[in-house]
Amino acid sequence: MIPDGDGEVNRDGLHFYRRLVVGMRERGIEPWLTLYHWDLPQALQDRGGWVRRETAAAFARYASVVADTLGDLVGHWITHNEPWVAAYLGHLYGSHAPGQQDWPATLAAAHHILLSHGMAVADLRPNLGRARIGIALDCRPARARTDSPADIEATRHFEGFRNRWFFDPVLGGGYPDDMMQIFTRENRLDQDLIHRGDMDTIAADLDFIGLNYYTTVSVAAGEEESDDPELPPGPEPPDGYTEMGWAIDPAGLEAYLHHLHRRYRPPSLVVTENGASFSTGPDDEGVVDDIRRIRYLDDHLKAVLRARAAGVPVGGYFVWSLLDNLEWTLGFDQRFGLVWVDHQSQERIPKESYRWYRATIEDLR
Repeated sequence: MIPDGDGEVNRDGLHFYRRLVVGMRERGIEPWLTLYHWDLPQALQDRGGWVRRETAAAFARYASVVADTLGDLVGHWITHNEPWVAAYLGHLYGSHAPGQQDWPATLAAAHHILLSHGMAVADLRPNLGRARIGIALDCRPARARTDSPADIEATRHFEGFRNRWFFDPVLGGGYPDDMMQIFTRENRLDQDLIHRGDMDTIAADLDFIGLNYYTTVSVAAGEEESDDPELPPGPEPPDGYTEMGWAIDPAGLEAYLHHLHRRYRPPSLVVTENGASFSTGPDDEGVVDDIRRIRYLDDHLKAVLRARAAGVPVGGYFVWSLLDNLEWTLGFDQRFGLVWVDHQSQERIPKESYRWYRATIEDLR
């Protein structure tokens, strides 16, 4: 919609999304709009991308442009999807764009993404009336491999850079002191990065926190701190794992919802992503009997409902995803969809999980 990032607005792009949202509403679909899912204009990246503070201002302007076009039609707004992924996978591990491997760049990108979130909320709030505004943060809840002090401390460190570095500032606590000390001591943090007033901006009042949850990790001292799957991706995962190699842990989701409620007291928590990759395809009758996905979703949805019944303010749940789609660097090999997609012919076949989920939604109404 703004091809060069901070210049001329592409009105055709804006009109495309307006037609899309109108079509959704005509079909009884309530749109939840995400402004940023890692699609930075190349022109901004060529000038340094999220490592530059100016990109935060460009994002805030972009948010305002979209709000001017869709504010009368969309009642739920998400500024960013998974800032950890954009910052760390893009600037530390190098597996996502822009493919860098540099700690100062990682923390600069993370800070400017969060800053842009707060700036956008400040611009959106007075212009969107009663619309609800939030952010979608992904998590990797961690447990210590053993009860040894070393493993417990390693787990706290992992939680610090993986989860607390994002949840704490967004929810008003600033960057965690222990991680600030470590990053400063190890020369990972540019001392000029954080300006006066930045943390207040990042801690903008929100109507909900989106939580993207897939799995948990166990942490032991001396092991490389990694968010990678515990098992290599493959077509035949053992029981208890998805084809991403991720451990299936619905109790971890329930526990983390309670943790977020106790620690931060957000006004509402929405599970904005939860799902599983299983490659089950159509049989000779054209039926996609993805029973493993149904079990995964059923167990996780029950965990969410238990948390809500216990007093956690859970305001919604979204399955990732409707369609088998492009899973970024993994291409089309991993299938999270409720609908099977033949990537050659584009034929689409609702899976059994699709029918199960439709019936489940009706039962919950």
